[in-house]
Amino acid sequence: MTLAMLAHAFLAVIRADEHRDCNEIQRLFAMPAASPNGQRDHRLRWSLWRRRHQARARDCHYRRREATT
Repeated sequence: MTLAMLAHAFLAVIRADEHRDCNEIQRLFAMPAASPNGQRDHRLRWSLWRRRHQARARDCHYRRREATT
């Protein structure tokens, strides 16, 4: 019984970790259509900022790796 409970806890932690790293597009589609415009606009602006930031970080990472080789 104890081993089964330990396995369940382990799987629950793994599932929670995977759920936390949800896809950005999934999050935008999951956004309720009935949410107030201000909240929806804020989420869309935040998503746009996040994608630009990720692209900039990726470009800097590749340039730095290229410079060291």
